[in-house]
Formats: sequence, C-alpha cells, structure tokens
Amino acid sequence: IISLCKVNTNALFFYLRLWKTLPPMNRSTQSPLMRYRIYLQLEKSLQPNTVEAYIGDVNKLLSFFGNADRLLAVTLDDLREFLSAMADVGVNARSQARIISSLRSFYGFLKLDGYIGSDPTAQLRSPKIGMRLPDVLTLQEIDDIINAIDLATCEGQRNRAIIEVLYSCGLRVSELCSLRMSDLYLKEQFIRVTGKGGKQRLVPISPRAIAELEAYFEDRSRITIKPGYEDYVFISRKGKNISRIMVFYIIKVLADTIGLTKNISPHTFRHSFAT
Repeated sequence: IISLCKVNTNALFFYLRLWKTLPPMNRSTQSPLMRYRIYLQLEKSLQPNTVEAYIGDVNKLLSFFGNADRLLAVTLDDLREFLSAMADVGVNARSQARIISSLRSFYGFLKLDGYIGSDPTAQLRSPKIGMRLPDVLTLQEIDDIINAIDLATCEGQRNRAIIEVLYSCGLRVSELCSLRMSDLYLKEQFIRVTGKGGKQRLVPISPRAIAELEAYFEDRSRITIKPGYEDYVFISRKGKNISRIMVFYIIKVLADTIGLTKNISPHTFRHSFAT
C-alpha cells in the first residue's frame, strides 16, 4: 500500500482507513468475489465505477449458474454456454467483449490467489468488433456550442468554463468533476489532473479556458458551498461538485439547441482535442 501512495500522503491515510474496515483475510470467511473486490480496490487502484463494472459482469455469470461455488469449477464449455445465452437475450458483441474482459480479470485473480489451478478463460475468444470511429466536433461546432450557452442564467458562465476546460485540456468527464481549486496553476498555464488509478499528470490549459474559468470564479464566489466541497472547481446548485450525469445533460441540451445531429458526449470533446 505504501508503494502506491509515495506521491500522495492523503491517499495513504485513505487506504489505511479502508484496510482497518476490512475483515481478516481468511478464505473461510471471505468469498472469492469479496477478495476480488479488495484486489481491484487496493492492488489495482481502480476507480469505484470501474470496480462495480467488473463485479457486475462476474455477477452475471454467478446469476447464470445460481451457485457461488460453481464459479470455481467453471470450464471453457460453461463459459461458451453462458456467452451464447447472453447473445440469445440480445447482448451485443461489444458488451460480450467487455464481459469476457471482466471474466479474464476475475479468473486471472483466482489463479493468482490459488483458488484454481488453470484459467478457463485462456482459450476463450472475444467476438469480432468492427472498428467505429468516434464522432469529432469541428472548430465551428465547438464555437456554436459555446455561443449557445445563455450567460443570463446562473449556470451560464460555469457551463462555458466546463466546455472550454473539457476541450482545452482533453479531460475525461470524471477528471473534470473531481478537479479541485488546489489543482489549478493558472499563472503557469497548467493544471494537475488525477486520472485512472489515482495517477496524476500535468496538463497545459489554454488562455481562453483560463479566461472562462476566471469569469466563472466571480459567480462561484457567490455560491453557498457545502462543507467538504469548498475545493472543487465546478459546483452544482446543491453546493456540491458537479456530477458526471449533469455534464452529460448540459452537453445534450446544448447539442439540441444548435440542432447538432452527431451523437456527442463529454468524451467527444476529448476526441476532438486529440484530433
């Protein structure tokens, strides 16, 4: 744990507090799935949403067999039968590939931890998935989206800053929502971003995004922020940091406002930034 937290002492104390809440590492009291969850949280340092996605996919297999002990005796033919059943109920190839990836991770852990002698997913093939290029916004479309924001509303300037930071810095929506005031180094024109697995990186930020942020800070100073959320950059009406769902909603409304037919999301701005 200490090796994971050399750069961040706050993370160290978090993991130590989490460790104290865990029951003793005893196979007689802990299910393989519980130990797998702990492995994803502590050793892999995955984000909560990612952990739940992995566990959810394994639970699909558990529901299919209806017996937790059956998970340890699964064969390659069993897995093929499970995936065939998934296809029968309409699970598409892309979702099947994600489930297979989760199962490979789970059975890889079981083998590593000594629960099983061989990995039943070793010979399991993923379905072929056609390459789909993501939608990318043109400069004009991005300007149209920004210009469609009504600055007369309470959230108008905040939303302009959100779009500019998403596009200028190429952030994931989770990185945007967790961005803190203490992560901003606007005079030096860069920000500190905490990404997947708690890894931090320094990202340049454009003068235009800085200007939008500074204009937003005047509105932010008039918001009643709830205790514990004072350091977050983007604040909702409820005084907490803005949620991923709200960012998706803001972008959808703006796209509809300008009549944009492309299927866009916050990640579209990351792709557009890269392009």
